Amino acid sequence: MQKRIEQISEVLDKNKAEAIEVFDLRGRDYFVDYVIIASSLGERHTEALLDHLKKGLKPAEKFLNVDISSEWIVVDLGDILIHIMTPEYRNKYDMESFLSELMQKHEGA
Repeated sequence: MQKRIEQISEVLDKNKAEAIEVFDLRGRDYFVDYVIIASSLGERHTEALLDHLKKGLKPAEKFLNVDISSEWIVVDLGDILIHIMTPEYRNKYDMESFLSELMQKHEGA
């Protein structure tokens, strides 16, 4: 699993994604084990990053679902979700706070 996370992060980093964060949600009552969030440089870059992921990860990774909008792309790999967002959307939806709270809530339980 760690090798998969590193490979995804490497593809994103190599293609100029910014602020890549990995959330380990194993055992946290969430529907995936890991969430990766990355910022794009803008709308076109968001879609370009998806293309780079497809080229860099297939055929080893199976893309179960890809939800595409111009500002936010979600890739479902089954046990890993990848969110690629423009910085504006990332600030607006602030998923990091939600995921951090989810992690802390279960650590204290």
